[in-house]
Order: sequence, then C-alpha cells, then structure tokens
Amino acid sequence: MLAGMIGNVFKAYDVRGVYPSPLNEALAWRIGYASSSFLLDEAAAAGQTTPMMKSLIVGRDMRTSSPALVARLTEGVLAQGGSVVDVGLVDTPFVYFAINRLDCAGGVMTTASHNPPEYNGFKISRSKAKPVGAESGLNEIRRRAALADERRIEPVGGRHEERDLWDAYRDHVLSFLDLGGVKLKIVIDASNAMAGTMAPKIFGEAGSRIDGLEIIELNFKNDTGEFAHPPDPLVRENLLQLQEKVRETGADLGFCFDGDGDRCMIVDERGEIVGCDLLTAWLSRAFLKENPKSAIVYDLRSSKAVEEEIRKAGGTPTRSRVGHVFMKQALAEHGASFGGELSGHFYFRDNFNCDSGAIAMASVLTALARAGEPMSKIIQPLARYQQSGEINFEVEDKEAALDDLKRRYADKGTIDELDGVTVNCFKEAGWWCNVRMSNTEPLLRLNLEARNDSILNRMVEEISPMLG
Repeated sequence: MLAGMIGNVFKAYDVRGVYPSPLNEALAWRIGYASSSFLLDEAAAAGQTTPMMKSLIVGRDMRTSSPALVARLTEGVLAQGGSVVDVGLVDTPFVYFAINRLDCAGGVMTTASHNPPEYNGFKISRSKAKPVGAESGLNEIRRRAALADERRIEPVGGRHEERDLWDAYRDHVLSFLDLGGVKLKIVIDASNAMAGTMAPKIFGEAGSRIDGLEIIELNFKNDTGEFAHPPDPLVRENLLQLQEKVRETGADLGFCFDGDGDRCMIVDERGEIVGCDLLTAWLSRAFLKENPKSAIVYDLRSSKAVEEEIRKAGGTPTRSRVGHVFMKQALAEHGASFGGELSGHFYFRDNFNCDSGAIAMASVLTALARAGEPMSKIIQPLARYQQSGEINFEVEDKEAALDDLKRRYADKGTIDELDGVTVNCFKEAGWWCNVRMSNTEPLLRLNLEARNDSILNRMVEEISPMLG
C-alpha cells in the first residue's frame, strides 16, 4: 500500500500528487528523511565537509497543505541527522538562491507549481542548486523513502533554524534590472500564487516602487489557497485577464507567473502573447553583448529563428532536451550565459545556471528600456516562420509511431534523436518537426514549423495520421 503511494508521487523531475492521498504527512516525513540521507551522503562523498553541508534549505508555497507537509518533511530531515534552514514562504528560485548563498548540501521546495489547489509536492535540489531528477538521484531517494520506517528509526536530531534572506535575494534579482531612467508601466498577474509574495518584496509595495516602474497588480492575494484562474501561464485561457488589463491600462507589457514563480509568460503592449522561443531569441542579443561568443541554450522545440538570431549576434546556439534538468546541465557544460524554454523557464549563468521568473522579468524590462520601441515591433521580425504549436496525439504504441516517422523521412532531410525524433527538412522542403513522447500518458507531442502557412498545413495534415 505505502510502496504504491510512494511510487505514485515520484515523477520524472519532482514529487507531486493530490493531498492528502496519495501525498500526505506520513510520506512527507519519509521524503524528508530520504532526501537528507541522499544529499548528505552525496556531499560527504564529494569531500564537502563544511558545517553547512549538513544543512538543507526548506521553503514552501502558499497552498493550504504546505505548512503541514513542511512540518513533517522537516521532522524527517532532523530525524536523519540533517539540519534545516527554513526560509519560509518563498518562490522556488529563492530556494536555489539560498542553497548557493549559504553553501548547503541542497534544498527542498514544497510546491505543486501550476497544478490545481488540491495538489502539492516537493522539488529537490542538490548542492549548488543542481536539480535532482529521476536519473540523477530521485529514484534513489524514492528507494530510501520506501525503506524509512519512522517507528523503527531512532531520531538523530539535527539543528533547525529560520532565516530571512529576502534582502539578499532582492539585491541579487535587482542586479539584473537597469531601466536607465526610462519609465515603464507593466501589469503583473501573480495567479494568486507565489509572485503575489515575491513581486512586492523585490520590486516594491504599491507607493514605493522602483524608480521608473509602475506596476498594476492582478491576482496578488494568495492566502486562501484558491486561484482566480489556474496558475499555468502556458494555457492561453489563463492569460485572458492579463491581456484585457494590459489593453485597458495602456501598459507597456504584461507578465503572468506560474504557481511557484519560476516561470512567466509575457504579453506585449497590444495584449498579444509573446512566444517564449522568440523572447529567448531577442534576449540572447543582450546577453551576447555582455558575453561575446558565449553559448545560448534553447529547447529543441524552439523556432528556427532562435538559432539564426543567436548566430547573427555572434553566439553559439546550443540545442537542449526539454526540461529544467537538461537545460541546467547544458548551461553548465557549455558555459552558456543564458537559456530559454518554450515553457516559460529562463536560465541565467549569473543565477547559478538556474531559472527564475523574477530575473526573467528584470531582464526583459532592462532590454525593453534600452530598445526604445514597443515589444510588438521588436518581436514582429522574429516571428518569420509559421508554427503549429504543440499538438497531442493519443497512441498506445508510441515507439512504433516514431519508427514509422523515421522511416518515412529518412531520405528527405536529417533526423536526430536528442529528445524524441526531430526531422529537419527545412533546407530541402521548408519545414521541420519534433515529436516527443509523454512521460506519463499514451501521448505523442508534435511541434512543427514551416516557411509559410501552406507548407505548415500540408505537413501537419501529412504527419498527423502517422501519430494517431
């Protein structure tokens, strides 16, 4: 029974499930114990023996179940012999910052990100805020959690303290912001989630904003556990309030954050959604100006325009598998200064190679202030190709469908399998596509881009029957 519940909540990149079943306080204790055991063993094996290398950062989001889960998670860490530095109610990037600021063995953020309010979970990081995924430790933590029986364990008793690091975190984020005297009006939709706490602490309460920045707040209240709309900015319907408010107020930009504040989506001054791949292409210019010839990492579903713009700016375009585990790894391996994903995650070398919604917002505002023209005009020339968006297909035999795709186009262009199957016939026929398997569902996900609408529609119609 318990083994099944543990298996149900461990995912590819984190721990997540409905509260209180299958995710509950009993499992939180086991996960705390197992996370401490794994992370402290890893630190010891690496010869990291400083006192803080026996400590874990623990933070939480605003969900009503988070305090109880954090309390039991903390007890599990302490019982194993680890120490806890509790940073309180924070966004997930705050935990990454705290791990590095205090040089700890790792950290655990209690959050279910963009999921509905009945969900919760844990995002686990090792030292230097490097992610722990299924292939890099999460499976081992799951194994240790299954073996951790509170009734048979004599608690060792680690140290527990609370720390307020908001001043240091604010200084860190604001080091990415420079408006240069330009005045900007923006709308922030906090999705009734952690941006409602983060944004005022970093960018100022109403009446005491940073010079030149006027912020219109939307859905900042986050103490009820309810959402005015789901905290997932990738869903277009969830951006409708933001789009309307930007048009109504004549704002220069709008930002919508997800549940734990590590992702954001942007709408321009007309209220139109800006694709995160095109935003990556544009922002890469600013980072390459500061870091000439550096690598820029982008997820392989991104528009061909991203690669072209990075090359044009003198950088090295670096494709990555989808997911924060792989993006962070690619930034570190290639010494990249910046990276972006279609999902709204943006990564920064000077933020420990980690993603941050707040730093993404600061970077966009800085670049916009320097550009001296509206976002719609900036983005328009980058949107030079036609995109299908992600199209899902239900299929039981996903491997067979991918094999069929490879056979069909083997002699039409180039094929790689960095993440799923990418077929590139752009040079020959004006299109390319990527098809990836869902980790949790019998789905294949198609992203196709073409030189024009005619090619796009024809190729989506041609490939779709092969996928479902």
